[in-house]
Amino acid sequence: MAPKYSNNIGFLLCLVSVLVIFGTASAQLSSENFYATTCRNAISTIKTAVNSAVSIERRMGASLLRLHFHDCFGCDASILLDDTSSFTGEKTALPNNNSVRGFEVIDTIKSQLESSCPGVVSCADIVAVAARDSVVALGGPSWTVQLGRRDSTTASQTAANNNIPGPTLDLSALITAFSNKGFTAKEMVALSGSHSIGQARCTTFRARIYNETIIDSSFATSTRSKCPSTGGDDSLSPLDVTSPNALDNAYFKNLLSQKGLLHSDQQLFSGGSTDSQVNAYSSNLQAFRTDFANAMVKMGNLSPLTGSSGQIRTNCRKAN
Repeated sequence: MAPKYSNNIGFLLCLVSVLVIFGTASAQLSSENFYATTCRNAISTIKTAVNSAVSIERRMGASLLRLHFHDCFGCDASILLDDTSSFTGEKTALPNNNSVRGFEVIDTIKSQLESSCPGVVSCADIVAVAARDSVVALGGPSWTVQLGRRDSTTASQTAANNNIPGPTLDLSALITAFSNKGFTAKEMVALSGSHSIGQARCTTFRARIYNETIIDSSFATSTRSKCPSTGGDDSLSPLDVTSPNALDNAYFKNLLSQKGLLHSDQQLFSGGSTDSQVNAYSSNLQAFRTDFANAMVKMGNLSPLTGSSGQIRTNCRKAN
């Protein structure tokens, strides 16, 4: 959505950007036992590293989840690639530049796995599992991550720049963007619950807090104190003012009170067709947890490289 946003901006932005770019699933992944014989400690190694990173900085959990969303151009670790003489990668695309973070955590995990079982675990699978473990570390639901993704050998800044819509999308455009990639409106609302964690840059919500009417007046006033009408573009505000470091259903409760930070957030509860689903999740945490987990599985399975496609990078920042 936003061409520029915070290191930790919530994930509806990420989701829509991802969904606009990648297609529906065409390849099959395997169960979480994929590395059971080739790298027995792969899953536990990732979990330990993620828990450590989140314990040091809670915000890193949101960053790792967002990294997975932005990688899912094909869930192929293309976002991790540094620029080369033959291509300009995704790191410097407008939605990612000085914004996407968590690369060092992925590097650490990859280094550990290369030491114990070299050339086995893909960077794409590391990113996918780290996202799940980050959600769990922040109190969210767990799910079984299907594995067997392989890593791309190239990346495209142009694709990232051209296919990521902004935070000003209305409900109809959101529904269309997700529907085009096989997601229902209900799944879109569930995935939007990612905005229960993370932060957004002032530039992505300034127009909402100064110009819109479907907004709680006290919320608008307090948010303006962090985001002046001019300047301060990089000032951050939590997407969920209630519990910004816990992946729960407070995001939906905030929407009922007209305290959605982004225009695209509040559009989910603005007299339209998704109002009833927002209501449902706001009053039923378990329903949200279940639907979010199922939608994450579906998202992680969209157009991965499998089989003989791609490669298993030994360094997540460059092709072999």
